[in-house]
Amino acid sequence: MIDAHQHFWRIGDCAWPPPDLEAIHRDVAPAELKAIGQPLGLTGSVLVQSQPTDRDTAWLLDLADAEPLVLAVVGWTDLAAHDAPARIARLAARPKLRGLRPMLQNLADGWILDPALEPAITAMVGHGLTFDALVLPRHLPQLLMFARRWPDLSIVIDHGGKPAIAAGGLEPWRADMAALAALPNVFCKLSGLLTEASPQQPPEALAPYVLHLIEIFGPSRLMWGSDWPVLNLAGDYASWLALARRLCGLTQPDDLAALFGETARRFYRL
Repeated sequence: MIDAHQHFWRIGDCAWPPPDLEAIHRDVAPAELKAIGQPLGLTGSVLVQSQPTDRDTAWLLDLADAEPLVLAVVGWTDLAAHDAPARIARLAARPKLRGLRPMLQNLADGWILDPALEPAITAMVGHGLTFDALVLPRHLPQLLMFARRWPDLSIVIDHGGKPAIAAGGLEPWRADMAALAALPNVFCKLSGLLTEASPQQPPEALAPYVLHLIEIFGPSRLMWGSDWPVLNLAGDYASWLALARRLCGLTQPDDLAALFGETARRFYRL
């Protein structure tokens, strides 16, 4: 089992999470993930940046070099910087760097379509790096334009595109995600959905969203992730894993193996 989306951070060296998020406002390190995940079958993880700084990405890469459980790192660099291609080349030389993630949900609408990003995206394609799209539903039409513009760039949508589960909203998220799934270079993560629901909703409230993602991406382009420790704001590792297994509705061993490991292995070249 591969966890396609988890985080580590040091509170003294990051701007998020803030102190009011008491459940996760603490240092988070590999030993804790191993203690939680390995008894459940976890054999590897994809470590994803949570801070938009070069310093944080350098720390994650050093940490991954020393930790066999971490199979890949999705880092950050300023894709709009004048020297972005050189930055990307240096990062791509690190053995576990597999992708980059601009934090699109915190950036201006339309940023992803800025022509100034073209040298950086060209460099990412040239180095075989993937693009993690951290978006909100309003960004999905822009992401569609971006994905069509860069067919050779492997893109994965984090957290199912963050549908409005708490509000019970399916459209236009459902149609926008289907349009993205029609592109062969676009993948998706079955992650982060619990934190998009409200505490009052039953687990079954996630079912329409999970089943839609299964339908449009299939297990060959959908990968399970915990989003741990952000997950702790709404649940726990074992419960989310069990819920994902139940709601996905998959019964064939090959399909389950794809969703819970092999798709991530293929996408990130683990």
